Amino acid sequence: MRYDPEQEPYVALRTKALESLLIEKGLITAEAVDAQISQYEQDIGPLKGARVVAHAWVDPAFKARLLANGEAIAELGLPGGAPLVVLENTPTDHHLVVCTLCSCYPWMVLGLPPTWYKDFAYRSRAVIEPRAVLREFGLELDEGVALHVHDSSSEMRYMVLPERPAGTGGLAEEELAALVTRDAMIGVAKVAAPAASGAAAGERAEGR
Repeated sequence: MRYDPEQEPYVALRTKALESLLIEKGLITAEAVDAQISQYEQDIGPLKGARVVAHAWVDPAFKARLLANGEAIAELGLPGGAPLVVLENTPTDHHLVVCTLCSCYPWMVLGLPPTWYKDFAYRSRAVIEPRAVLREFGLELDEGVALHVHDSSSEMRYMVLPERPAGTGGLAEEELAALVTRDAMIGVAKVAAPAASGAAAGERAEGR
């Protein structure tokens, strides 16, 4: 997604100005800021959602409650917020989340939104040409898969429950959670099976 600073809200611009001032005075470094943002975007925040996904994969009753009402995340000790709708990806249906107006995001399960989620290019193109956007993320969907785009708002947030990858039947819940990525819970990626599982499957197929 191409970055367009003119689309940033006033608060974001003030934050960047303050960051620039602190860096200029030597109180912080740009690298330290980037590292903290990356940690909350990709690690600390999404770990909560990954726990939700993994638990849904191993507990069908919880999964049913979660899909019926996103507030079921409270069962895992997670805070509420704006109403949450959880959308299940299947072999025939794929869900993609966007916020066309600003950057509404299910922070209670995913933490901070990634920069590209707030970018005007993603916010507009995800609705107009979602398959092309997914291809840019490296996800090519078969034409037979129905693609559904969901527009988040301050009244409603969305999270994707990705498909459980093949070859993970023997993994514990914690191991499953480690496979789940932030991008898969937004819908721009799928959860990949662990490399070890793939290697083991290959060995069995070859009779080793």
